[in-house]
Amino acid sequence: MKEKIERGDIVLINKIGKYHNQVGEVSGIDYNIFFVKIVVVKLGNQEETFEEKDLQLQTKKPSIEEVVASLDKILEQVGQITNLPTKEQVELPNRLKYLKLDIPKLEKQLIQKNFGSIAQIFVAIREEHSSASFWQEIDSNLKKISWWIRTSL
Repeated sequence: MKEKIERGDIVLINKIGKYHNQVGEVSGIDYNIFFVKIVVVKLGNQEETFEEKDLQLQTKKPSIEEVVASLDKILEQVGQITNLPTKEQVELPNRLKYLKLDIPKLEKQLIQKNFGSIAQIFVAIREEHSSASFWQEIDSNLKKISWWIRTSL
């Protein structure tokens, strides 16, 4: 069975024409008067509408479970960072754990506030540990969490 396209998913445009083979993010779903699913796709800084049949799903937006798993991976990486200042050593794991608890509740303001604080702490840490090997893992997981926050709340 073909997976359902939802807001936040990444899709490939199969329709022949101006946007053929372009990739974009689904920003909205609607139905026309004939109950045909119409998908609004963000392509760069513009949005275009397509019928669902003209799109191919490339990447599903992360699920809550994937976001929680990403938080666990980040917590694991944070545990391996040496020489963290005491404040960050306490605050960062706590904020990550709070965010993990907030996500299933879908409390937009709380989630955005916690994620913003976490991102700021990582900016400060990156200045001290810019060449460390753990950044690739942390960045990919932060990107996944950010994508979920942007498209799910």
